[in-house]
Amino acid sequence: MNTNTDPDFQMLAALSSSLEGDYAEGEEQWAGSPFAWIKKRSSRQIGAIGEQLVAGYLASKGFDVTRSPDSEADRLVNKTRVEIKYSSLWETGSYKFQQLRDQNYQFAICLGISPFSAHCWVLPKSAIMERWGNELPHQHGGKKGSDTVWLQVTPGDEPPWLKSFGGPLASVSNLVAKYSGRPPLA
Repeated sequence: MNTNTDPDFQMLAALSSSLEGDYAEGEEQWAGSPFAWIKKRSSRQIGAIGEQLVAGYLASKGFDVTRSPDSEADRLVNKTRVEIKYSSLWETGSYKFQQLRDQNYQFAICLGISPFSAHCWVLPKSAIMERWGNELPHQHGGKKGSDTVWLQVTPGDEPPWLKSFGGPLASVSNLVAKYSGRPPLA
């Protein structure tokens, strides 16, 4: 409840309310979604939440998931170094997994969350490096812009090279088992 009676504040609040509709576009698709709350967090928190979602999901499937001892990977899955990337569905209907780097990990897990579905791709680092700067474009321009790439995926319209690395959330366990050297327990 607003108790500030300052006319200048009231004017600014009214302007803010009038602009809200211009920026709410796309939010209605998340209404009632169990993931809607994530969209309201800062990008730093969203990345951490994505890591926790993946870690919890894999642990529920019987994988041994621990924190990485350094910043070169996000987690250890069955003692295998893993990078985790998270994206919610953009208004364009695609996921954008950003800031993929050439660091010390064996595979990357890219979790995409839509309002009422989830998708996931498990990419060996070798597949990322083979496509570096081509199918995986550099994220930033300029002389130092070649240190990161990003992956844009439209669910159901993945490029042919990506199809064997996942898509449906149900495919994750077998792919993680394959790349971490052990089958899931559940």
